Amino acid sequence: MMTITYPVKTGLYFNITNRCPCACTFCLRQNGEGVYGSDPLWLDHEPTLSEILADLEKRDLDSYTEAVFCGYGEPTERLDVLLAVAAKIKERRPALPIRINTNGLADLIAGERTAPKLAGLIDTVSISLNSPDKEEYTRLVRPKFGDRAYDAMLAFAKDCVSFVPRVVLTVVDKVTTPEEQERCRALAEGIGAVLRVRPFEE
Repeated sequence: MMTITYPVKTGLYFNITNRCPCACTFCLRQNGEGVYGSDPLWLDHEPTLSEILADLEKRDLDSYTEAVFCGYGEPTERLDVLLAVAAKIKERRPALPIRINTNGLADLIAGERTAPKLAGLIDTVSISLNSPDKEEYTRLVRPKFGDRAYDAMLAFAKDCVSFVPRVVLTVVDKVTTPEEQERCRALAEGIGAVLRVRPFEE
């Protein structure tokens, strides 16, 4: 049986795809079948919108403090499905915050500007910045889009600030130096976002 939704602490997480345009050197997917004690997150097939909503129906949304799109793949690979699920969550529990954990390459994936679509549905976008330097970012993230990825990710982050209440850029502690983290903090604050230094997960 596939794991479509799974709890992490007080959040309900959505695993809607295993596709991702990146092959990050530090990706959790290289280390196991799941995260934080979850069941395996590798999908037998991409769940349909109906399958995702059926899984959602089994969950008591009052039991969670946040809904998070983050599984073993890049959730914006299925942005239309993601937004349809987010709309259903808002219908069932309007006050429940919704977050997307993303590599920030939605515009390149979709071939169009995507941040405006998030307005009114998504409360937080958490974007993997990973490095203040394009060359180092490309080395760490290994995006299929090559050198275009870094600038596109930053452009998406800046665009999100206009449409989403909270935009967070993240770096991994063991992958970046304190000096790099401070440069990332300045970069984030310069576009109206905040920086979060994430712990490296074994």
